[in-house]
Amino acid sequence: MAAENIDDVVEGLAGIVREAGRAGDRVGYFAALYRQVTVEVRTAIHGGLFDDGARMDRFDTLFGNRYFDAYDAWRRDRSGPRCWREAFGLLNDADTVIVQHLILGVNAHINLDLAIAAARTSPGEAIHALRRDFLLINDILGRVVLAVQDSVGALSPLLSLLDRVGARTDERILDFSVRQSREEAWYNAVLLAGQNDEEREATIQRLDIRAAVLARLTARPGGLVRPALQLIRSTESDDVPAVITHLDNAMSDPPSGRGRGEARRIDRPASG
Repeated sequence: MAAENIDDVVEGLAGIVREAGRAGDRVGYFAALYRQVTVEVRTAIHGGLFDDGARMDRFDTLFGNRYFDAYDAWRRDRSGPRCWREAFGLLNDADTVIVQHLILGVNAHINLDLAIAAARTSPGEAIHALRRDFLLINDILGRVVLAVQDSVGALSPLLSLLDRVGARTDERILDFSVRQSREEAWYNAVLLAGQNDEEREATIQRLDIRAAVLARLTARPGGLVRPALQLIRSTESDDVPAVITHLDNAMSDPPSGRGRGEARRIDRPASG
């Protein structure tokens, strides 16, 4: 799977979401979130929001192909970057909650792939001209996060328990992960853009190892978070296709302003 432009990225992600829905594959969780972000970026390009729309198309295409390459490598022989192996390796783990799957995808794609895509789009000194457009995506991500927040709150009725054990809630986990990680990604993009091939490879390996460590901490947290996640998971739906559909429709059913306790709930099917 290789995209040549942002339309191909949207189509490729939509294909993964459709196939995941048919197969009941949790890979569709992050793919649904990522598809919506990409659609919003494409809309912004067409609307003239960015300083250089053609450059952002190239940037998003390189970014998308990083995900497709990791997905294809995992499906082929369970290879690929360490951080993506951590994320894909939990897709069949029934104990991992929905928001963890989302964070694992966000972690790998932003903490590793984003800086690489930016540096390849604008190598050398050209990287500095990309900064404004790079940062504008934060606003787009923020809108998608708000919509996904509502969806995740409906899918995980007890997710607010994370507040009570000292962790962040659904939207704050996603928002923190996106915004903090993107700031670090920009620093790493500038670093990569100015390096030679040998230096760049060493930096990419370092970023991958760090993102893999963060993935393991997300997947297997300590303290009171672990039992809280177990309780949260016990209230989540086991209907993977329904969860994918719900997440994939987040932008067409925007946040309603309901309180967390009033979120429309997707019930866990009764056993038997």
